[in-house]
Amino acid sequence: MSLFQFRRPRPASGEPPHAVFDSAIPRRCGRWVLVVLIVAGLHWSAMRWIEHNRQPTNVPPEAPPVQVELLTPKPIAPPAPQPQPPKPADRVPTPTPRKPAAPAPTAAPAPAPVLTAATPQPDAPAADAGVAASAPAQAQAQAQAPSPSPAAQPAAVSGDKLSVPPSGELRYDTLVNGMMNQTGTIHWINDGQHYEMVVSIPLPFVGPYVYSSKGHIDGFGIAPEQYSEQRGRRAADVAIFNREAKQIVYTKTPQSQPLADGAQDRFSVVMQLASLVRGAPDTYKPGVTRQFSVADNDSNEIWPIETVGDETVQARGGFTTARHFTRLPRKEGDRRKLDIWLAPSIGWLPVRILQTEPNGMQIELLWAGSLSMPSSAGQGVTSGTQDASEETAPAPPATSQPDKP
Repeated sequence: MSLFQFRRPRPASGEPPHAVFDSAIPRRCGRWVLVVLIVAGLHWSAMRWIEHNRQPTNVPPEAPPVQVELLTPKPIAPPAPQPQPPKPADRVPTPTPRKPAAPAPTAAPAPAPVLTAATPQPDAPAADAGVAASAPAQAQAQAQAPSPSPAAQPAAVSGDKLSVPPSGELRYDTLVNGMMNQTGTIHWINDGQHYEMVVSIPLPFVGPYVYSSKGHIDGFGIAPEQYSEQRGRRAADVAIFNREAKQIVYTKTPQSQPLADGAQDRFSVVMQLASLVRGAPDTYKPGVTRQFSVADNDSNEIWPIETVGDETVQARGGFTTARHFTRLPRKEGDRRKLDIWLAPSIGWLPVRILQTEPNGMQIELLWAGSLSMPSSAGQGVTSGTQDASEETAPAPPATSQPDKP
């Protein structure tokens, strides 16, 4: 006996034997058409999901070039003094030469000598002789007086040129090992004297990673006062920058370390680098390396960040040119990598940040806003609350052209 018995349906009374099969054919065709439509709809939905969640493809980071210059933290250069307009020279009254005296009529054929203001007559008053004698002295004084320069040359200034980015809510696509996740944010506030930076990166099954940095702006640029890390549901680890005692203390460990001038934390260093590049973009050519003193949640170390060069980066809004920076190994055997791309089209803000862990895991942030310059780009930099991830980006620095190295 078969497992599934098949019984041929019996025709009703008065119907021909083939009538049952003729009526079953339309029903079967309708079912197949419905199945085909369902499968096509599922395929269309899958294609739309893939298109919506397709991540941009960027080439792997290039190898860093040979180091050609090493920059260390220096105080910010003061603004160059404006040239003062030259003062008008004091006008010295010039003596009016006396008219030559007419010669006395004489009967002698010899002509009389002609007398001038510089050659007084023997019987002339003493005052006339004084005026005549002062005329050549004044002319000599005018000749010896230095002529005013057309424009006073400003004194050369030394130090780092800095332009801290204005406030903005920056949005980034987050990718873990190339797989698209939720949107991450960088909340950046700059009022000209103080700053606050909150980085939120959502990770599946773990929870968001939140990094917070706040402080002020001093003679070396961005100066953190407190840095905290909170990974998922764990308690936050905090680093305190004690500027008065010149010490960095941690809640994760009882040890403290010296606080160097221009010291940064793991995320404020990104904005400090952007501020330096905004102030003098021509300084950062391939091979130029800048050192930063960077504090983590339990230690402080030197980060050498080298300029790789200009590359093309693909983000959600399309392609843009960005300057690639990479962190060189901090010590022998350092396998954790960090690459940063700053784009002039969005005011030298980071358009891509890629961190590669020693086990090969990659966490990537890609700019999710518009890549076009705002219409008010030439109106200068102000510390507003512009949403940098919407249709406009922060304006580029309205500074004079930096001196080329």
